[in-house]
This record gives sequence, structure tokens and C-alpha cells, in this order.
Amino acid sequence: MCTDDGHGKGFRAKWNARYRDSAIEVARPARVLSENLHLLPHAGRALELACGLGANAIALARRGLETLAWDLSDVAIAKLQDYGRTQGLALRAEQRDVEADPPPPKRFDVIVVAHFLARSLAPALAQALRPGGLLYYQTFVREAVDDHGPSNPAFRLAPNELLRLFPGLRVAVYREEGCIGDVRVGFRSEAMMVAMRPE
Repeated sequence: MCTDDGHGKGFRAKWNARYRDSAIEVARPARVLSENLHLLPHAGRALELACGLGANAIALARRGLETLAWDLSDVAIAKLQDYGRTQGLALRAEQRDVEADPPPPKRFDVIVVAHFLARSLAPALAQALRPGGLLYYQTFVREAVDDHGPSNPAFRLAPNELLRLFPGLRVAVYREEGCIGDVRVGFRSEAMMVAMRPE
């Protein structure tokens, strides 16, 4: 879920309206996760932050991780909770304002964030990883080749900013192609990173 306006009841209403008619079955995990599933631990506790309909959380739970999914939208959370229950997944979805109530320190082996940017949360996310824990992050960049994503540049990353937001983590995967070469192909308009908290 990307943000391009204020918070509070109006913000929640906007996302509730978006998710009300959306089906969980059509949601797909972010590329940062789907292309790097092989880096996941065999067991542990995972969190999808600002999960929306929870495609990443579902993928994590299907890999055998005990998974939490947090989002501001009560509509998305209710759909995801019902889906997890009917599928028998170790998945707990909770409505939560992640900026007001960030994850506690050393609680997760995996954290996934996709299409959400709250720079002030970066230190808390890094601290919420257990030693050896992995952060999967993917979101929009300012150096874009299309208009997909938030229109407000404040909710887009500057070049290499994702690397600078998490200086204490060891980067395992990073991709940000910008406008180099043939922009009709490749991974464009977003950045992705998988990084580990040192043991």
C-alpha cells in the first residue's frame, strides 16, 4: 500500500474503499519476495507491514513461517484473516497504524514491506529484526518510466535512498534500474532490496 495523502479516518476510508471489491486470490506477492523465496529461513516469525490484501503474508505463511500481517484498513484485514483461516495458514492479520505503533525490537526473522514508504520507520524496522533476520523491501522511486504509484514525490525514493535508509543491514540483493538503457524492459520505477541484520 502506497501513501499519497494524510492519515486518520479519511485515509483509512480511502483504503477500505479500494479493498472492498478486491479479491485476495488475484493479489500477487511483490517481486522482491517472489524472486528471493530461496533466501527465507525454514522456520521463524514473519511480518508483512502495511499488508493490504496480504499477498506477501500469504506467501510467507505458505512457506511455513508464523506470519503476522498489519494494515490500517479494517476491510483488508478482515478479508485476509478469513482467507488465512479457511486455508489453514499460520497467519494472523491485525488492524494497526504502523507509524504510530511500530514493531517491537528483535521480534521477527523476516519483515516484508511493499509499496509503502514511511522513512521514520526505518530504524524501528531494522531493530525489529532478530540477529540474522531478513528485510524484504520494495517500493516506488522518483526516477520512474511510468506514472504507476503515488503522484507525490515525497512518497517515492530518491536514487539509492533505500540503501541509505538501512545502513546497519548487510545487503544481499539490490535492484534499482532507473532510466538506464532500454526502459521498455527490466525492473523499472521501483527499487527492491533484501538485507540481513548482522548476527
